[in-house]
Amino acid sequence: MIWEVTRACQLACVHCRADAIRHRDPLELSTAEGKNQLADLAAFPPPHPLVVLTGGDPLERADLTELVAYGTGLGLSVAFSPSVTPRLTRDALVELRDAGIKAVSLSLDGATARSHDAFRQVPGVFDATQDAIATVRSLGLRLQLNTTVTANNVAELPAILRRVLSAGAGLWSVFFLVPTGRGSRLRPLSAVEEEDVLHWLYDVSELVAVKATEAPHYRRIAIQRTQQPRPPCGELGARLRDATSDLLAGQVSTRPRRPPIDVNSGRGFAFIDHRGEVYPSGFLPVTVGSVRTAPFADIYRDAPLLRALRDPDALGGKCGRCEFRDVCGGSRSRAYAATGDPLAEDPSCPYQAAVGVITSR
Repeated sequence: MIWEVTRACQLACVHCRADAIRHRDPLELSTAEGKNQLADLAAFPPPHPLVVLTGGDPLERADLTELVAYGTGLGLSVAFSPSVTPRLTRDALVELRDAGIKAVSLSLDGATARSHDAFRQVPGVFDATQDAIATVRSLGLRLQLNTTVTANNVAELPAILRRVLSAGAGLWSVFFLVPTGRGSRLRPLSAVEEEDVLHWLYDVSELVAVKATEAPHYRRIAIQRTQQPRPPCGELGARLRDATSDLLAGQVSTRPRRPPIDVNSGRGFAFIDHRGEVYPSGFLPVTVGSVRTAPFADIYRDAPLLRALRDPDALGGKCGRCEFRDVCGGSRSRAYAATGDPLAEDPSCPYQAAVGVITSR
């Protein structure tokens, strides 16, 4: 469960899903309401939901440590995803670690200060991120690095990977752009380009655990790769492989690949915004209820849209015909952004069901 504890943030990222604002919304969930929500999550049978506190910038809330301590005291596993601003200090991280935070995710959307800071639209964020990475690691917290991929920065992925490896990140979460919020002004990858990137991510997943966010067809690729270890790729895939050939040459994996987890919008995953509205995903802006009027557990189990999203036979187009629909289901956020229908086919996947081919290679 992703909880957007605030929409306030001092950065102005070009891809921001939340279209964040500089000041806190007076209609944010209060501390008491936040605690009620955490207690509701802790009432789920074990294993309890994993809770990720995001924003905006969670550190804009003065009660963040109190909320973390309350949630972990209930037995919840709580992580958080801060913005790299002057609020992200060593003292703040120590306080949150002592309250129970075990993992921190930071964004790295460029391999250089020029490209990363252009994404964040604030100079100096890249250098501050390197300092934050070192601090997170020194405090014994698990580090996740997040990268949003667009047509503008995809060529930097090999260089970003090298920084991910040198940082000692436990997980690299690669977000495939969904054109919503400020991100609607950016250009996503084509379906064929995305297929190439996903195959390359599978290649490098022997080096670091990889999560493909808003690209559930990575699960299809993981299955297919057990039958065809190194399939042909397109021009982009060839460039990515060439740029990392030294990393992959003679690589003998010392760890198993992280299996793609079978979750999707509304299926093992949900999002609560700063006002308590519940969504299938932060990238799928269709509200299905409010924790101010009903328990989250009831909304998650019974909301008609969430129930439909958990039914592979409800999917339309080629997603509904695909032999991988039970383990993939396509990006519901991408489908909604393209068509206005969250159950429509996912335009970011080029796979043709049953035929077993990639179109427009």
